[in-house]
Amino acid sequence: MSHVRLLNVTKRFGDVTAVNSLNLEIGKGECFSMLGPSGCGKTTTLRMVAGFEDLSEGEVYVGDRLLSCPQRNYYLPPEKRNFGMVFQAFAVWPHLSVYDNVAFPLQIRNFPTEEIDKRTKDALRSTNLLNVADKSPADLSGGGKQRVALARALAINPDVMLLDEPLSSLDPHLREEMRFEIKDLQRKYGFSIIYVTHDQAEAMALSDRILVMKLGVVQQIDTPFDVYNKPANKFVFSFIGLSNFLDVVWSDDKAYVRGETTALPLSLFPPESMRGSEGLSLASRPSEIDFVSDEEADVLQGVVSRKAFLGEIVDYQVKIGDQELRIQKGRRTRGPELGENCRLRFSRPFWYSGNA
Repeated sequence: MSHVRLLNVTKRFGDVTAVNSLNLEIGKGECFSMLGPSGCGKTTTLRMVAGFEDLSEGEVYVGDRLLSCPQRNYYLPPEKRNFGMVFQAFAVWPHLSVYDNVAFPLQIRNFPTEEIDKRTKDALRSTNLLNVADKSPADLSGGGKQRVALARALAINPDVMLLDEPLSSLDPHLREEMRFEIKDLQRKYGFSIIYVTHDQAEAMALSDRILVMKLGVVQQIDTPFDVYNKPANKFVFSFIGLSNFLDVVWSDDKAYVRGETTALPLSLFPPESMRGSEGLSLASRPSEIDFVSDEEADVLQGVVSRKAFLGEIVDYQVKIGDQELRIQKGRRTRGPELGENCRLRFSRPFWYSGNA
């Protein structure tokens, strides 16, 4: 059952359409991430849900409760939407203690003193901050400050938690730790999450579903597994995970990697519907290309132009024609050396035509 609904939501800034006719349903208790490059409209969408930006067109609901509808001249202020909001820059007040930071939204809602104390301590306990309740946020690490922001949002018992790149200013170790803490809090409290991020790993680890946006238009809404394994178009393939694209040209009923004189093997022939098309791209994941022995037939050939040891993986760059292909293999997998010829088998190639 849908909990948050956006119906034909559009936002314009002058002549620029930041979000174009977005239709979206988010379930109760679902963690839903919005992913895309800068300027794609994901933060604008979050701000419209929060009530910080009004809509140009469309409607926003939580359950059966209307939040925004410019056609009906209706707009519910942010403080009446019962949403928790966590920002990228923490937004904690340095002149207040940790306890007072968390209690503040309850105080301005005029909750009884006993209720404020109970909710504040529950939120601090859930975020492992009860033992530093009397300290200043300035005395805490970046992760500690972000926990204060989370606790403050939790204290109001929100219907929906809105997270706008909340971990981007933390170091990699803390980011990973906080991902799991956010997910644990969601399971405990049962709220829905709308999560905006540039970080694909964050979105994949946290989300039940992911929305990928480009220039204000939805490209795909799906589970992390299907967004990665069944990308809707070339943009989604290029944006989610590491990707390779080889330009392919068609000549005399044969396909060639641009700059190559040897035709592609039959195992890498494009689909029937694309044969003869211009702007063909052979797409692949670096982890889904294997080095094979000289005895293997029906493979692509190249030369190793770079080899880098990255701990658990070895990262190769292979030159094919006038293009480069990236390949990643486990450190225990034996591969060619720099400058050596190699033979490649693609375990899961994708084909795209044009720039779609």
